[in-house]
Amino acid sequence: MARASKRSRAAAWGLVALLALAAIALWRDPFLLVRGEFARQRVAAGLSSGTLQAAGHRWTYAYRDADTQDAPVIVMIHGFTGSKENWYPLADALGGRYRLLIPDLPGWGASERKPGAVYGFPEQAANVDAFIRALSPGTPVVLLGHSMGGGIAALAAARHPRDISKLGLLDAAGVRFKDNRFGLDVLAGRNPFGVDDEASLQRYIDIVFHDANAKPWLPWPASTALIRKRRADAAFEQGVLDRIGRSSEALLPGEEAARIRQPTLLLWCRQDAVIDASALDLYAQRIPQARKVLLDGCGHMSLMEQPAQVADAVVKLVDPEGAAR
Repeated sequence: MARASKRSRAAAWGLVALLALAAIALWRDPFLLVRGEFARQRVAAGLSSGTLQAAGHRWTYAYRDADTQDAPVIVMIHGFTGSKENWYPLADALGGRYRLLIPDLPGWGASERKPGAVYGFPEQAANVDAFIRALSPGTPVVLLGHSMGGGIAALAAARHPRDISKLGLLDAAGVRFKDNRFGLDVLAGRNPFGVDDEASLQRYIDIVFHDANAKPWLPWPASTALIRKRRADAAFEQGVLDRIGRSSEALLPGEEAARIRQPTLLLWCRQDAVIDASALDLYAQRIPQARKVLLDGCGHMSLMEQPAQVADAVVKLVDPEGAAR
């Protein structure tokens, strides 16, 4: 009985010690919770992590090999203030059908940001093409882009058609869509995605998500760490937004979309409060061969709010005959 009591006390003290170490780790690095959750999602989706040098930058990316060796390659490009992790629900929904390459764009996420470098639409389109050439040399890829990443993907497909076999634009920037609060704020020089306190963090989440069940839960101290990071990134974010949102290059993806000849998917959510769904038809006017998909019950983050429906649309883009069987 005494031995059992001693073992219980030892186990209790061990648990206390572990909790103390966890508290110290979180105190030193509150973002540890966020990174841990991202790692959990990555593993759950069957993805691994990698790094490479391309276009003069160090890239961090997630990847997964396909179940079959000759499967198509899909590259996924995130949006403004986003990261590769935005694509994990879709990657999970796609299973092992395709080889997946999901980078953090230069300047964003865990990829390198160079002081003084320009990260607008033309620069990032060239960066993405360099990434494709590095990891899929000689094999054209299916390129998916979301939001800002959609504008980048459209420009890359127009300018580098030999490297991109098919294109998917999800809630994509780059055309003059119907006025909404977000767009008017951008044109006025503001950053509607700016985060500097708990209230603005919640406002940011509420803008990009329509489905309350899909909104991420950010408990303290993860929320504090994210706010601190977004404050530090505020000047960078504003500089990028000034370029892609209200400079002479803001509508460049839509203008050059008329040169896109690849099979294309245009996918929007009806309740998108960022890139209004009117943008779908504007892109379709320039890409007449495109297939249009308008989802209901989701906002700007279609890839996270309705990953199964987006996966179905992507499968039909990649292999329309197989999807029909």
